[in-house]
Amino acid sequence: MFNRKEILEMARKDFEGTWRATKNLLPKKHIDRRYPRMRMEYGKSHPVMDTIERLRECYLRMGFEEFINPLIVEEREIYKQFGPEAPAVLDRCFYLAGLPRPDVGLGKEKIEEIEKLGVKMTPEKVENLRKTLHKYKKGAIDGDDLVMEIGRALQVSSEMGLKVLEKVFPEFKELTPEPLSLTLRSHMTSGWFITLSHLIGKKPLPFKLFSIDRCFRREQREDRSHLMTYHSASCVVVGEDVSIDEGMAVAEGLLSQLGFTRFKFKPDEKRSKYYAPDTQTEVYAYHPKLGEWLEVATFGMYSPIALSEYGIDVPVMNLGLGVERLAMILYNYEDVRKMVYPQLYDVALSDRDIASMIYIDKIPVTDELYNLGLDLVEVSIKNRDKPAPCEVVIEREIEFYGVKKDIRITIYEEEEGKRLLGPSILNEIYVYDGNIIGVPESQEGIKEEYRKLVEDTRKYGIPTGIRYIDALSFKVAYKIEEALVSNVNQLKIRVPIVRNLGDVNLRLEDVAMRYIVSRGKVIDVRGPVFLNVKVDIS
Repeated sequence: MFNRKEILEMARKDFEGTWRATKNLLPKKHIDRRYPRMRMEYGKSHPVMDTIERLRECYLRMGFEEFINPLIVEEREIYKQFGPEAPAVLDRCFYLAGLPRPDVGLGKEKIEEIEKLGVKMTPEKVENLRKTLHKYKKGAIDGDDLVMEIGRALQVSSEMGLKVLEKVFPEFKELTPEPLSLTLRSHMTSGWFITLSHLIGKKPLPFKLFSIDRCFRREQREDRSHLMTYHSASCVVVGEDVSIDEGMAVAEGLLSQLGFTRFKFKPDEKRSKYYAPDTQTEVYAYHPKLGEWLEVATFGMYSPIALSEYGIDVPVMNLGLGVERLAMILYNYEDVRKMVYPQLYDVALSDRDIASMIYIDKIPVTDELYNLGLDLVEVSIKNRDKPAPCEVVIEREIEFYGVKKDIRITIYEEEEGKRLLGPSILNEIYVYDGNIIGVPESQEGIKEEYRKLVEDTRKYGIPTGIRYIDALSFKVAYKIEEALVSNVNQLKIRVPIVRNLGDVNLRLEDVAMRYIVSRGKVIDVRGPVFLNVKVDIS
């Protein structure tokens, strides 16, 4: 339970801005209504991660053991695996590089430059700095710690140490990366050969392993089905009696668990050297939205020649499946870039997303006034059709900040021939096809041209559960709470016609507003509510 005294003290200082700042103190029922994003709701996962998790479960159900293969691979490993084809493969690999450690001298000119920065140099400091630079050159000091160590050697702050590094030692700025013989894994196969070379003779045969992880490929360009980094869901089956049939069985087992019934196999014309001749096979799955077959996997028997380079003398079947391509099919995406990096493209909001961004704006903090708002909803609905002139009175005694207060709320309508409340008072906010619409309780009185829209919205749209009377009743309760804090004894609230969300005490987050405007969608919450309220406080 929140501390009312604290909230009301803050409210006295800045009434309009305070309640938004106190959301962490609010009871759950207040949070759910005013702060929809704070609800205890399940989050939203990424389709690629979902596909990875589904594939992991598929592999585990099929008896495979999960491993993590080396990601950084020495260039020489590619030559062992691919033989004469290695140069072409390495052309598609990313090489790693590192900055050399410069041999920095500390002559008289350097010492004078340091002194110009305001550091008084002594023989002891000069020697300490020389030792520090030497240790860095030899790798005894990490680059992350160099600034701190320079400051320590000169007995100055780290900020001054950074200034000395920048102004006195330009050699560090002029460094250029030097290539290493290390590459980022472009095929999961590169890692499997290394892993298997350490398991053969140590792990009983036969065995089945899988790994789902990133690979990196230096594509000439990225397009709708190619990225420079992707996930490979790869496996190996190792044993004396393993054959190419294992590849077909594993592929069918994986795809069938994911709900595929349309897939096919055909010989792969690329014929990678790490596969035995005539065993490399492509697996295709059908993409219904694109209307075409997409390659999702390749399998084959590792070449005995490549295996012998690692001391492996038993047959090995390998299957590699592209996670992103499979996810495109499972989640009906046309472009892998938009699926993997939606934040870099035009972000689409679903009707449910927009609905979650609509919330009641002004709502009371204290339980007494919150419950009064609920009572006001109930009384208003019960008496809404009462013929005018008429009035309905609600009287409550509440304790507010240690003081008892009598509150008299009068809902009235003076014009003869009308009813206590207008016909739109029970309209409910829906989101349909990106539009925000106030949907009437019934089709009665709706113009013919709007009937189908209202009917479709009610049938297919996302309801927010917020009616006009709900939001307006909490606005009345909020105004009463505001009056109590400000020592105001009387107030009147009139809402004749609703033209926008603000009129009905609703707020839409800016993200959703920009989305709706940019797509030419509409916010149509128009309607007569004719709410007249008079409040007396004593």
